[in-house]
Amino acid sequence: MQFFIVDAFTDQPFCGNPAGVVLLDNGTDFPSDEWMRLVAAELRYSETAFVRRDAPDAFTTRYFTPKGEVDLCGHATIAAFGTMRQVGLLADGAICHNHTLAGTLEVSVGGIVLMQMAQPVMSDAQVDVGRLHRIMAGDAALQWPEWPVEIVSTGLPDIIMPVGSPGALHRLAPDMDALSALSGELGVIGVHAFAIAGDGYTAHVRNFAPLYGVPEESATGTANAALTHYLQRRGLLAPGSSCRFLQGEAMQRPSVVQTSIADDGRFFAGGQCHILARGTIFASSK
Repeated sequence: MQFFIVDAFTDQPFCGNPAGVVLLDNGTDFPSDEWMRLVAAELRYSETAFVRRDAPDAFTTRYFTPKGEVDLCGHATIAAFGTMRQVGLLADGAICHNHTLAGTLEVSVGGIVLMQMAQPVMSDAQVDVGRLHRIMAGDAALQWPEWPVEIVSTGLPDIIMPVGSPGALHRLAPDMDALSALSGELGVIGVHAFAIAGDGYTAHVRNFAPLYGVPEESATGTANAALTHYLQRRGLLAPGSSCRFLQGEAMQRPSVVQTSIADDGRFFAGGQCHILARGTIFASSK
């Protein structure tokens, strides 16, 4: 059984968001849940994708953290389908159906892998913006634009928070305990902060989810799809627009997350990936 270590949302090694990818041998079923969990724990990445091919354009993917199975993982999906393209298992232009515990999602494969996201949902929960800014700024004296703070979900809910400039974005210093408490109260994953720079990227972004053990994430497909919806609602994006978000700079793991809105209104997020290593698992899966 082949495994890969893949950096997603980048074409460079040691950048982006790393994931494990395990490709099941043809004609085999998934190993036991505990075996897959042990493999994920051995690889030590936040998620490892285990992929079974069901038909030329249909796959079933299961996602494991070192602690257990999760329904879906965006960056591991980009890593898995990008890997299959790079090793010759998928051709450029392939449209695949990825069966997951979160449902069946379309994945388009090329130099950029794009994954269908859930349709955007706005939350009615009210955010105390003053409290949020105090939590996020730390000791920094920051300027905040007049755009609203909103909670948007394209599969996972995040607080979308505008910041005045990329420099101010870089100076964010969240109180992680206070942010965890606020996230729990509002029922969100965390905060997705962004700043418009006018430098060829749609925005620079940072994502914080300490409630789920992730102080900062280097690339987040769902949150950037939610930001795409936010910008569209503000009238900053035309129908059919594509976006490029730069994330992970503060972590020294720069990532480029690309999003698009199809003519039928569906949202997609994705990017490139880089295979860092590959090998064979010799441990019995029985």
